[in-house]
Amino acid sequence: MQKYKRIVIKVGTKVITSKDRALDKERIKDIAQQISDIQDNGVEVLLVTSGAIGAGMWLLGLKKRPVNLHELQATASIGQNYLMHLYSEYFKLRGYLAGQILLTQEDFNDRKRYLNIKHTIGALLGHNAIPIINENDTVATDEIKCGDNDRLSSLVADLCQANSLIILTDVEGLIDRDGRLITSVQEINQNILSLAGSSRCDLGTGGMATKIESANTVTQAGIECVIANGKKKNILLDIMRGEGVGTTFKSAKSGLIARKRWIAFSSKSKGAISIDEGAVTALLKKNKSLLASGIVGVKGDFASGEVISIEGPKNREIARGVANYSSDEISKIKGLKSSRFKSILGYEGHDEVVHKDNLVIL
Repeated sequence: MQKYKRIVIKVGTKVITSKDRALDKERIKDIAQQISDIQDNGVEVLLVTSGAIGAGMWLLGLKKRPVNLHELQATASIGQNYLMHLYSEYFKLRGYLAGQILLTQEDFNDRKRYLNIKHTIGALLGHNAIPIINENDTVATDEIKCGDNDRLSSLVADLCQANSLIILTDVEGLIDRDGRLITSVQEINQNILSLAGSSRCDLGTGGMATKIESANTVTQAGIECVIANGKKKNILLDIMRGEGVGTTFKSAKSGLIARKRWIAFSSKSKGAISIDEGAVTALLKKNKSLLASGIVGVKGDFASGEVISIEGPKNREIARGVANYSSDEISKIKGLKSSRFKSILGYEGHDEVVHKDNLVIL
């Protein structure tokens, strides 16, 4: 375990749920024991756990996942309390405290809140506690949801600069078309993506596709990712010892810097601007900033300082960046040279609509 300083472990709903849809207490206890063993070896562990809605469904005697948003949020509220109680009790047996962190996409969109999460996690780890993280399903709506805990785990792994993200599910890993386990992936290309499918379960929201997307995010940040069967005995310890279980996605040799990773992966774009072929060439081949003269259209309503998508011809997203102007202002100056900004906007602003230091090519 010596090569690891900090890891993020994501536990899927199916891993900790019995056939009768109740939480599998013995499995949760076993996971807590393995994490404690890892912590005992000097590795800091963050746990991203699903299961709140599943637990709430079992406690309420529900047979089907609620469709109504308020019912779903109430179910999550009941289940989250019970889930945290179990984890806390099992970690306490090994002398570790657990700290709960509930997040929504809005916490990642705002740079200050994003950094505050990072500092809070750092404080918990400083106390040798286990941060237990879940999406705040009790308040999250479609507009502020991270999407699923696979994506959330990748955002957390990047935020806390983990060495590895381990995603535990109910399958051995990524399977090829002949039904064989792929033990190692050097690059996530179209062939790998095509193997993922789009399956989802009725208790959780993710499938293999979301796990591959999460692996793609963290590997570009220089973080290794492992997808493995969480129901196998000592699976976490085997992964940490390098036993070759599951599918390992190798990290990129040089990842993006932290701020650009936040722009590319953690935040969600608030709108979009369309650019012409000349601007596309300037961004992709010349490493230039985006100027208003290359902008041909504006979509959505966004403010200065928010992250936006940059689209080329045929509405293909080619980059993301932090806008120096609002959507209203860009609508007024699109296609123009910066020398005309003051007469149109009434003030002297930036020459660039998106500066290259705040722009990420996708």
